[in-house]
Amino acid sequence: MTQLLPHVEVETNDNPTASVIWLHGLGADGHDFEPIVEQLSLPKDAAIRFIFPHAPSLPVTINNGAVMPAWYDILEMSIEREVDETQLKISSASIIDFINHEISRGIKSERIIIAGFSQGGAVAFDVALSFPKRLAGLLALSTYFATKDSVEFNNINQEMPIQIHHGDYDAVVPIVLGNESHKLLLSKGYPVNLKTYAMEHSVCAQQIADLSQWFIDTLQLEE
Repeated sequence: MTQLLPHVEVETNDNPTASVIWLHGLGADGHDFEPIVEQLSLPKDAAIRFIFPHAPSLPVTINNGAVMPAWYDILEMSIEREVDETQLKISSASIIDFINHEISRGIKSERIIIAGFSQGGAVAFDVALSFPKRLAGLLALSTYFATKDSVEFNNINQEMPIQIHHGDYDAVVPIVLGNESHKLLLSKGYPVNLKTYAMEHSVCAQQIADLSQWFIDTLQLEE
């Protein structure tokens, strides 16, 4: 049996019928987005399993080699960002293990959403756009598409709804990177939507309300 990364699980009701695999950013852990489940105020009957994996600890070059939770090393912080793509692909494989585990637990692949913030979003892009079975959706928060030139796009998810959120004042991941991801995916015919917020590299109340509605719409939850 595949050994999954350590993770946090939150179920909104017994016997989940959908799963959301949500990846944190650099230096955080799976507990970072755990409180958002309650803040989403999803319909009381919705049965969703939220899974928040903990990234492994790695030395991070841009942080003077300090060891911290990271999905991959960031080698330098130019606008395009030079990343350790081998490590990113290893992280992608670890998230695919979570998807397959959810399928083995009885969740249909088309009821699984992949979400990620910042560094976690880069992994989410790579996983969701290459996965060989239909997924429910992709949520990319304050992030960038690090493997846009190497990912093997799988046409089975050509109709997958993609939501990109970004802060207008993000000094960590400039909004131009969110715009670039949006433009690229539009050019490839994906149903992608970009929403921007008056915030920095974070999450805001209006965004959480929008996320709630997106989950309701994407998973066709009864309100």
